[in-house]
This record gives sequence, C-alpha cells and structure tokens, in this order.
Amino acid sequence: METYIDLFLSADGEKASEIQRRLREIGVKPAVGTHDFMYDWKGVADATDIIAFADKVQEHLKGTGVILKFHTVR
Repeated sequence: METYIDLFLSADGEKASEIQRRLREIGVKPAVGTHDFMYDWKGVADATDIIAFADKVQEHLKGTGVILKFHTVR
C-alpha cells in the first residue's frame, strides 16, 4: 500500500525544501508526477494505521502553513 500526500504551500509559510526535509525525517519520499510525496507501507495498513500516520505528518508539519491532502491506495 502507498499513501500519497499533496501539499498546498503558503507564500508566508516554510520553504518547500524545509517541508521536504521534515517529511523525509518520517520516511516520506518525494514523488514526481501526480502527487508530491509518497509513503510506502511495505504491506497492508488498516484505517487506524492510516489515520495515525496522517496525525504524525500533521504534527510534524505543524506551524508550517502547509495544507495537506492524503490519498491511500492498496
């Protein structure tokens, strides 16, 4: 399974390079194409795992001004 993350950056928020650095710290990799970033679950995750992951990303980017959109595929 993979969870894709799309970002909407604020001109008044953190730089894109800082957002990338923070996401890499928690195992999220940059993507090229339809989505901005991707997390590989290396297996099957349930809804509880996915929500916990979204909480983790949100907490890690708190105060950056970023708006997040998540999309998980099996």
